[in-house]
Amino acid sequence: MSVLTQKSFSLTQYGITQTAFRNLPPAALYQQALQHDSKAAITSNGALVAYSGEKTGRSPKDKRIVEHTDSSQNIWWGDINIKLSDASFMANRDIATKFLSNAETLYILDGFAGWDARYRRKIRVITTRPYHALFMHNMLIRPTEAELAEFGEPDYVIFNAGQCPADESVEGVSSKTSVALSFERKEMVILGTEYAGEMKKGVFTIMNYLMPLEGEFPMHCSATVERSGETSTILFGLSGTGKTTLSADPNRDLIGDDEHVWTTDGVFNIEGGCYAKAIDLSAEKEPDIYGAIKFGAVLENVVLDENHHVDFSDTSITQNTRVSYPIEFISNARIPCVAGQPKNVIFLTCDAFGVLPPVAKLNPAQAMYHFISGYTAKVAGTEMGVTEPQATFSACFGAPFMVWHPAKYAELLAEKIREHQVDVWLVNTGWAGGAYGSGERIKLKYSRAIVDAINTGKLKDAPSITDPRFGFEIITQCPDVPSDILQPQNAWSNQEDYVKQANDLVERFENNFNKNYINQANDELKSAMPKKIV
Repeated sequence: MSVLTQKSFSLTQYGITQTAFRNLPPAALYQQALQHDSKAAITSNGALVAYSGEKTGRSPKDKRIVEHTDSSQNIWWGDINIKLSDASFMANRDIATKFLSNAETLYILDGFAGWDARYRRKIRVITTRPYHALFMHNMLIRPTEAELAEFGEPDYVIFNAGQCPADESVEGVSSKTSVALSFERKEMVILGTEYAGEMKKGVFTIMNYLMPLEGEFPMHCSATVERSGETSTILFGLSGTGKTTLSADPNRDLIGDDEHVWTTDGVFNIEGGCYAKAIDLSAEKEPDIYGAIKFGAVLENVVLDENHHVDFSDTSITQNTRVSYPIEFISNARIPCVAGQPKNVIFLTCDAFGVLPPVAKLNPAQAMYHFISGYTAKVAGTEMGVTEPQATFSACFGAPFMVWHPAKYAELLAEKIREHQVDVWLVNTGWAGGAYGSGERIKLKYSRAIVDAINTGKLKDAPSITDPRFGFEIITQCPDVPSDILQPQNAWSNQEDYVKQANDLVERFENNFNKNYINQANDELKSAMPKKIV
């Protein structure tokens, strides 16, 4: 069947009069991109290059969720989940369907979210851009021909009319960008942004809402599994903490790099691919990701030279350059992306204040507290206006995608930890011996050694001391890690400065928790709050 004869899939059930190409293979989507997108290009190693226009990152302030009696009591309303009326959602939907009906060409991508068939959801994406279709071909789990033939009606539909601006006269719409989700209609409408990540994170938001309804725990994390077995490890962490780097473990298989669900049987990846940062990417620093950039991969907003080589250091378009590729492009990926119960959970943080230890063991209450806090630190010079280290707290290590109150996810984590007797660790990949500017960044080889020692069980009964402020157990001996950096206070030359900095960090934790969570916290969670020590 030729490409042209595949343009026959009807969308009249959605009020869209245009027919569409459905699940075109990557080669055909390349052809469509080069034909319909004047800026599309192919790199020297075969990846497709596309550009998302004005928006080169997500637009969290423009995300809305429909307020409905069936789901409203479950949703954490506020700055993360902003209310939208059903009438306004339908106004957005009408704008999108009219735009899609008048588009020259439409593309459908039908795929699955979730490798475990019991929890799998069928997702349909309707878009005007072939690059978006290829992106979701990579990021969703790709159905076989038989599965596609029996796909039927999807569980959720994403109307991606990102080339069409939103109407700011619609109540609840505050800019020309709108990303709106209705759990009751099982639909998502995208207007005014062509950044592909909105679709990916939209699916994650859907799963973040649905999985707790089934008693299961969705997570913004990476996951690995022992090479010759089923025991997994989960790594939570915000941007810059080393989540992707430390999950690229040559001794273990990769389950996934970003989105997972922890169930009664183990862990499964939600996605069928990876969406990695490409800034300053090199074969030396990230060989697995670098090697995945080939035919079928999508590079977003990168700069090419005259020979179509990518300049990964060029951030003239955006610092948020990205690459999307199927997970099987990673040689040590475990397919299907499912593993057994975790033995270890690791919280990664980049503490620029030099207070948190390179590794500490947490009890269940402390695990809930640090999970709900989601702490890391921005370093001076990394963002406009940042002149000194700034503490950053993102609930559950992924607040923008949480639908329920963070306490709900923290309770699910605690239940899983207790049920499966999982060890929880805090690993600081930031500074030791002083704060940023005076101390030194903990070497990557030491962080790798710590994660390896956790996975091999060498730290389970390692010597430790109790931290007087945070209460967790600081590990004092770890193979291939200098003992002088393992106890933060001992690594500082000026003890008065350490005490001042440590108490300052405790105060930041307290302020964040008291502002956002104290009213919903139970006594167990409150017991894990740190305290100042003079």
